[in-house]
Amino acid sequence: MRRSAFALALVLLVVAGCTTGEQGGGHGGGGNIALDGPGEPGTASTAGHCGGLWYAIGDRPTERELEAAAGRYGVVVLNAWEVDALRRLKELDPDITVLVYKDFSSTRDYAGAVQDDGSDAEHQPTGIGFAAAESDNPEWFATDTDGNRIEWDGYPQHWQMTVWEPSYQQAWADAVTDEVVENGWDGVFADNDFATLRFYSDAVLEGTDSAAETDQLIRDGLDEMITVVGERLAGEGKKLVPNVSEARLYPGRWLEHSRFGGAMEENFAQRADDRLLTWEGSGWTELLETAADPDRLTLLVTAGDDRAAETGAAGAALLAGPGVCWSAAHEVGYKEPEWTVAQAADLGAPRGDAEATDEGAWMREFERGYAVVNPTSEDLDVPLPNGLTDLNGAPVGTTLTVPAADGLVLVEGSGE
Repeated sequence: MRRSAFALALVLLVVAGCTTGEQGGGHGGGGNIALDGPGEPGTASTAGHCGGLWYAIGDRPTERELEAAAGRYGVVVLNAWEVDALRRLKELDPDITVLVYKDFSSTRDYAGAVQDDGSDAEHQPTGIGFAAAESDNPEWFATDTDGNRIEWDGYPQHWQMTVWEPSYQQAWADAVTDEVVENGWDGVFADNDFATLRFYSDAVLEGTDSAAETDQLIRDGLDEMITVVGERLAGEGKKLVPNVSEARLYPGRWLEHSRFGGAMEENFAQRADDRLLTWEGSGWTELLETAADPDRLTLLVTAGDDRAAETGAAGAALLAGPGVCWSAAHEVGYKEPEWTVAQAADLGAPRGDAEATDEGAWMREFERGYAVVNPTSEDLDVPLPNGLTDLNGAPVGTTLTVPAADGLVLVEGSGE
């Protein structure tokens, strides 16, 4: 999991413009394109293979970015204080889904979350403010076996909370739901639905005897919290979309945690030792199931360079469905909206479901192209019809060698 305390950037108060990069190298399918380039507002969402996701937690959106988002992105995630941006997006595009960022697992006392007088800011990145917890429910701060509170490594002033305590779960659910309803959000993006504390700390929780017991307590607590929060939000017609980590290692977890509106995989198509982790364990099978469900959002982020971005776009195209939205992440802070060349390629509608070859590659045919992903650790040859090109316009022939842990978006061309 990319540790999403990148939301530290949420305290930035300077409005910065967006400077997306030029088309990248490699196969030419990963680099960002300009906001007013191909896939401009009103046309990008017709690209056929996947909806767009704007995970806009790293900076304050500009008016230009908001205008470009209309018709381009199916889902936008904003920080809780961006209520004006929420309303502007809804004005520009009433059909867009806008979720508010809230962290399940921490409270925070850095500047911006806590005011100069020590009180909680009006809009929190978390469900429970630090000052409120300190004053009224200090028992909600998780402690280690020495009784010390647990501050996340590398993320100062982020404090682990007792996600397994029913009183914390209910208070979080009530506070966040009230805020969502009051401000008109479509639902909640709940960060740090994680499977292990090791992402943030080596501490062993008080009342447990090992790191394994600590992690089990956290997983069990978050399993319960999903139900408490999801049912509370659903009662108001709102979605819960958690950022689920390492779901592939725990069969059924992705399906269970996405049942109140969807889920996000922040490490989609992640490379590791010349293979793609998403296709391991139960990960890919469960993603296929939620992608086919019109009532669930399947949000996907692929971090890395241009090659990683095209692989992620191809993988998202394999899943393309009514609630599937994808984004590249060329930089770690989510400061700029992303829209890639591969994402803007007009493949048209799918001609069937994604299918695996005998060797383990995955392919999906569209009206005007193909998505191909090789999640294995070996280069694989895949058969293709004549007349396809890569995103640079180079013909690919009728047999294409796809490198290990790689993917391509192919479009109709003149052929050889």
